Amino acid sequence: MSSGAADTAEFVALRRRLHSEPELAYEEKKTSALVAELLDGWGYEVATGIGGTGVVGTLRRGPGARTIGIRADMDGLPITEATGLAYASRTPGVMHACGHDGHTAILLATGKQIAATRNFSGTVRLIFQPAEENGGGARKMIEDGLFERFPVDAVFGLHNWPGVPAGEFRFIDGPAMASVDMVVITISGKGGHGARPHEAIDPVVAAASLIMALQTIVSRNIDPLQAAVVTVGAIHGGNVPNVIPESVELRLTVRAFSASVRERIKQRIAALAEAHALSFGAIAKVSTPRGYPVLVNHAAENAFARGVAERRLGQGKVGTLPPITASEDFAFMLEKRPGAYLFVGNGPSADLHSPHYDFNDEILPIAARYWVELVEEFLSANAEAAAA
Repeated sequence: MSSGAADTAEFVALRRRLHSEPELAYEEKKTSALVAELLDGWGYEVATGIGGTGVVGTLRRGPGARTIGIRADMDGLPITEATGLAYASRTPGVMHACGHDGHTAILLATGKQIAATRNFSGTVRLIFQPAEENGGGARKMIEDGLFERFPVDAVFGLHNWPGVPAGEFRFIDGPAMASVDMVVITISGKGGHGARPHEAIDPVVAAASLIMALQTIVSRNIDPLQAAVVTVGAIHGGNVPNVIPESVELRLTVRAFSASVRERIKQRIAALAEAHALSFGAIAKVSTPRGYPVLVNHAAENAFARGVAERRLGQGKVGTLPPITASEDFAFMLEKRPGAYLFVGNGPSADLHSPHYDFNDEILPIAARYWVELVEEFLSANAEAAAA
């Protein structure tokens, strides 16, 4: 965004427009149409409808053989906004509470600058992804042939991060964000009157026993040097105090930083659920809908991305974060292609997924310039020669 204040104002206005018109997972029709229209106007080859509402813009220049992909997410969250901003969401019950409006605006600003300067040799692919928030949009795009139709040598993504000074960058080596799985346990017993519990098989008591036992998985079944989370977040069973229900449902979130720990936890949950239910004469059914894998940054690409930040901002504004127990479906892309996921400080803002959250527009031009320089370095003649 070398043209300065004019371009910054343009994309801040665009970001606020997106903020006021949030769309949920796979409903990003207005957003993706706007993205496609802008990319087309800047000279990109534009493909739409990938994985539902995904968009890919491709720009080629010169004889360079390398291809880089940069991804931004577009979806909002089912949260009622409480910021009171002039550009607050006009869609009841939906808001951009995670900054995806900012990520989209950053990548569009990047795309305009790259198209204007064309200071590269090779191919740039800008990937605008739907449904990051529990919708698995990255997986859907991949299943729709993303990397076969639009091959890349490496793919990069970023997320704003509240609490990190605005415009500073943070990196995580190796496993950076946890896998996530939702586990649903249904304990079925025999309903009855609360005054005659001996005639029933009480799934509430079985569920209570199981909840306590589940807390031993991390402390007794997982290596203490490995991080993991098992949280029971929802319990549903019964409607009145004097009736023992037929069944109780538990819903869990499970997080880990390695595939082996992830599978071990799921195995132990199933074993404990079945054993505890049986000990009370009940039956347990366990289901695990497909979740997100561990997000693992590739060493060479992460080091390259960090080097770009250090050269651009200076080492004093580049640092490291510890692994994050939140999850991100960019992990699916990093399972298929080398790449890295990084973080840009959002300053002292409300936390992500808060109804009071707002993306910090001050970081928009900083992040866009970073993407431009990363693209130019990745597709420079020296970089290509070094990789040969």
